[in-house]
Amino acid sequence: MRFSHRVVAWQRRHGRHDLPWQGTRDPYRIWLSEVMLQQTQVATVIPYFQRFVSRFHDVQSLAAAALDDVMAAWAGLGYYSRARNLHRCAQQLVAQHGGVFPRSADALAQLPGIGRSTAAAIAAFAYSERAAILDGNVKRVFARHFGIEGYPNATTTERDMWRVAEVELPDTGIESYTQGLMDLGATICLRRRPRCGDCPVQATCVAARDGRVDVLPAPRPARARPLRVATLALITDDEGAVLVERRAPDGIWGGLLSVPEFDADLPDAELLAAVERRFGLRGAVLRRLEPLRHEFSHYSFLMQPGVVHITAAVALNEGCGVAWLAPRDVGDAALPAPVRRLLVSLGGDERGAGREIEAT
Repeated sequence: MRFSHRVVAWQRRHGRHDLPWQGTRDPYRIWLSEVMLQQTQVATVIPYFQRFVSRFHDVQSLAAAALDDVMAAWAGLGYYSRARNLHRCAQQLVAQHGGVFPRSADALAQLPGIGRSTAAAIAAFAYSERAAILDGNVKRVFARHFGIEGYPNATTTERDMWRVAEVELPDTGIESYTQGLMDLGATICLRRRPRCGDCPVQATCVAARDGRVDVLPAPRPARARPLRVATLALITDDEGAVLVERRAPDGIWGGLLSVPEFDADLPDAELLAAVERRFGLRGAVLRRLEPLRHEFSHYSFLMQPGVVHITAAVALNEGCGVAWLAPRDVGDAALPAPVRRLLVSLGGDERGAGREIEAT
């Protein structure tokens, strides 16, 4: 049996069939799940998906929603450009396509935030189009089974994998094959401790034959991981509210609310001076909290939080996009997960002094 036929037969008998976005031809739900599943595990995605579709039940409601509401629903799922592109894509679908998803992978790939592999998955599940996928899990399956050398995201290696993906497409059963590849990568051909004994294609797997399961796919070439250090100002008033500002739409945590951030680890006096210059607010540093470390895909971010209680204030600078966030609103605000945890830790002290929190 061909590789694809074995994958199809295995998926129909042993694959996943009860995920909340399965059992439908609705391209909206399929699209949403595929975007959420980019670089995020299924167990993490399921509750976000369920809450998201209950709030934005179709592409029209998502397009009509305020970006703040979309970002708040996404907060904690990470890779926030996905949420911005999701909203932009919904608006484009409504404005240019009457709210109807294109029926081909090529046309879907022209929409914001939908790459080649995601477009193929949507087209396969919604319209039974014979289109090849190649996400991170599938790359691992292909690298091991076909003995493909090189880092999977390197241009030449990825090109070789796309050739394999196209060649191996079955003539029928594209939905089961596409889901089967995803299921193999997520449940059998794991990054660590793969379950080779349960694999339907082990008999023809090059890595299993040659004892190279632990070395394929090739790891990312080693390089120094940059460390960025910044001071976070938790500016509080007598009611316990915290000053937040809208981050720029591009970059890390783009479009979310966050506490003011200053480059480098500022001493207390410099932090107070920076707050006064930027916002026209005068305060006293109540205490320094434990540093927070957060890992992004390309660098480590070390945050040095300092609680600044306002003792004197003038009107906030116009146009600086800031607001006071009450403690009761922290849970629903569009905040990055580490910042949300930080603000939650401040609750219970009317002056916002809070308590120390563990580094993350």
